[in-house]
Amino acid sequence: MKTKLFVVTPPFTQLNTPYPATAYIKGFLNTKNIESVQADLGIDVILELFSKKGLIDLFQVSSFRFESVSSRAESRDDVSDNSKRIFALQDEYIKTIDAVIQFLQGKNPTLALQICQEDFLPEASRFAQLEELDWAFGTMGTQDKAKHLATLYLEDISDYIVECVDENFGFSRYAERLGRSANSFDELYEALQQEPTYIDAILISILKAKIETIQPTFFLISVPFPGNLYSAFRCAQWIKQNHPEIKISMGGGFPNTELRSLSDARVFEFFDFITLDDGEVPIEELIFNLENPNSNSYKRTFLLEGGKVVYKNNSLKHDYKQAYVGTPDYSDLSLDKYISVIEIVNPMHRMWSDGRWNKLTMAHGCYWGKCTFCDISLDYIKVYEPVAANLLCDRMEDMMLQTGQNGFHFVDEAAPPALMRALALEILRRKLAVTWWTNIRFEKSFSKDLCLLLKASGCIAVSGGLEVASDRLLKLIDKGVTVEQVAKVTRNFTEAGIMVHAYLMYGYPTQTIQETVDSLEMVRQLFEAGILQSGFWHQFAMTAHSPVGLYPEKFGVTKKTEAIGTFANNDIDYTDSTGINHDKFSFGLKKSLFNFMHGICFDYELQDWFDFKIPKTKIDPDFIFNALEEGNDFNTKPNAKVVWLGGKPFTEHFTKSKKGRSWEMMTFTFHDKKESFNIQTNKEEGEWLVEILTKITISNAKNYTFQEVKADFETSLEDFELFWYSKPINTLREFGLLVL
Repeated sequence: MKTKLFVVTPPFTQLNTPYPATAYIKGFLNTKNIESVQADLGIDVILELFSKKGLIDLFQVSSFRFESVSSRAESRDDVSDNSKRIFALQDEYIKTIDAVIQFLQGKNPTLALQICQEDFLPEASRFAQLEELDWAFGTMGTQDKAKHLATLYLEDISDYIVECVDENFGFSRYAERLGRSANSFDELYEALQQEPTYIDAILISILKAKIETIQPTFFLISVPFPGNLYSAFRCAQWIKQNHPEIKISMGGGFPNTELRSLSDARVFEFFDFITLDDGEVPIEELIFNLENPNSNSYKRTFLLEGGKVVYKNNSLKHDYKQAYVGTPDYSDLSLDKYISVIEIVNPMHRMWSDGRWNKLTMAHGCYWGKCTFCDISLDYIKVYEPVAANLLCDRMEDMMLQTGQNGFHFVDEAAPPALMRALALEILRRKLAVTWWTNIRFEKSFSKDLCLLLKASGCIAVSGGLEVASDRLLKLIDKGVTVEQVAKVTRNFTEAGIMVHAYLMYGYPTQTIQETVDSLEMVRQLFEAGILQSGFWHQFAMTAHSPVGLYPEKFGVTKKTEAIGTFANNDIDYTDSTGINHDKFSFGLKKSLFNFMHGICFDYELQDWFDFKIPKTKIDPDFIFNALEEGNDFNTKPNAKVVWLGGKPFTEHFTKSKKGRSWEMMTFTFHDKKESFNIQTNKEEGEWLVEILTKITISNAKNYTFQEVKADFETSLEDFELFWYSKPINTLREFGLLVL
């Protein structure tokens, strides 16, 4: 029988855009002419819950919590005043919810004016922070301010759900606790034996309708994060109970990192297969096996045989090269139903939750692949394979036609600078109007000119790991950068108009209290200098597949146990030789960062952020300022590419006279998008300049190197360096003459 696949992401990941794994798999299946349907069950559940009918049911099911004391055995004191307020205002929530969701879907923009009056939405505890943020709204438009207020409104309802209906609820995760560090399957298994929760009931009703409509023979569940795990098992459980004929497989980020040593047979009461790493060949082999029962070829697949969990990897097929995995396909997903929220006013930080992004990958794996906290032993990091820039652009054009969206988030571990350059040049040559952002390493390759090129091609933001802002620890991490280098690179991006987000880390093995304080001071200076716009502090976690997890003794840490659990194995409990409790720094680091991101409190003493004594920083107060003051290197590499992003100039010849002498001159008039400007040269240099600008213009398929430009000049003229560093060329350098 021909296989029909149903590929889903279980609740919850993002509200504003689909998680891309199912679109990637569907794109691959298209290349094999295999029928598939995909769904994001998370957005389906959210829209069911946050609707007029959904809220009526929600308040109805929780009403017993608010009955009078006389009719209940216990008092109402177990319910917070905040939930009592929301329950009392339930009619206001029911009245406004559909209009607010439509507004956040971009379908009801005029509602912004009413929301901003601040007497339209009912307000509970989340609105308490508004007074602190009033100043920020001056920099926001009406639509953005309304989105932020509507987000607070939804978060109030979420708080009510967590307290009164379902403690496991979260907008981007569900029952995450059950998926985190679940070395044993016991707790999750026990939870699955309980009656379905309120959210489960909504999920199952949606799943039931889809299964009846689609009638699949094979059900694939992609589980990217711990917060998707419980719902994945609930979906699988319901299908096993009601449609035992449908085969079920799990793949995705969670099993790839957490389930590599799986041995608990009870997992296979829910799933028939669990696949690891790139999913294309494992799924292709499973489909072949289902259609050909005598076949027994598997690629990186766990299954149950004779009551025991076995891992099979006997397939002779190699993983597909990135050129052959197809273009991600978003069909079946209701892209117009996703909701854009603004949780924080910071413009960079909001990009994860506001707007819908097409997801693509420039390169599989990481070209650096050395960071000691990272899973560099696993294929998703270890196997590096870039995609050609022209193929990336083909995929971008295909996706724009399909989705009607021209925004792209390249979800690379770290996008390679050379490929980013090639992609930017290709985007500009094709005259594509796109907006894109990605994750990078703060490489010195990101020169001022490269950043200007990226900006011209539509790049609006980058995120990258500064991690611990300490050169000793960056060396221990094997990050391959210094704080000074990071400062220069973030300056180049910022001056080009590209926003920068930094991933920050504390609690790395052997990190001292002094180094944590000094790291915070570095971060303070980077924000004060205006060269960092956003950041997030993560506490170090030791994972099984990182160098720290594999060789802890090299990093001054000791595993608390060598035992390998029967279910998930990734996060490892450890003891640091320093004995420092890094948890206590969490609140102060995050509070200070929140303020720095809003451009305030740079003059506070670092001690003010903590309620315990910390040492004074040893970092020079002008460290970052001094690093940025260092002069530029004027040595240009002979093989650097020279590109002209501007248009064709208007030229005029004239004669210049001085003290009885006269010589032929040329005036060039250029029209930039923002302004027009002029330069003047002598006739000979001017005529050469007209010719070379035509050759190096962005629309020309051939790239000219600096050496070729110099040689071209010297065929008829002298003193190239004198001309290259002259005022006319310096002016052109400011308006799109780039050396890459």
